[in-house]
Amino acid sequence: MIAKLKQLLASERQAVSPQEKAKHLNLAAVSLLLEVVYADETLSDEELHLLPSLLTTTLSLAPGEVDELIATAQANHKDATSLYEFTTEINQQFSLAEKQQLILAMWKLAYADGHLCRYEDQIVRRTADLLHLKHSELIQMRNAAINQLP
Repeated sequence: MIAKLKQLLASERQAVSPQEKAKHLNLAAVSLLLEVVYADETLSDEELHLLPSLLTTTLSLAPGEVDELIATAQANHKDATSLYEFTTEINQQFSLAEKQQLILAMWKLAYADGHLCRYEDQIVRRTADLLHLKHSELIQMRNAAINQLP
């Protein structure tokens, strides 16, 4: 997945349209969310139902775009070896508020099945660190996700 994403990101630097750039950026964000989903090696129904709605709200995507991005990210997931490749692109183009919303979405996915796995926790914390977020921002997003649990 990393090799394919590197190709996508490299081609993004040469992208001919803003739509292509946005697609590559959204793919990086979706890939990070999928890292949380797969961290505990189980894909719960809650996570499956929550992921598309988080993408429509967090990234302002249409449902058709969401399905395509999830499918692409899932196909490339097996080859992922590092969060850095995803976060580099996001650091370059996301604002602080957008990074915080992404971390909030990751926390929501981590808590979607009713408990937090230590691997899910690690993924979110590493991602926040790679996105240069403060620990206090990480905790604020976690608390917000917990407060929004059903």
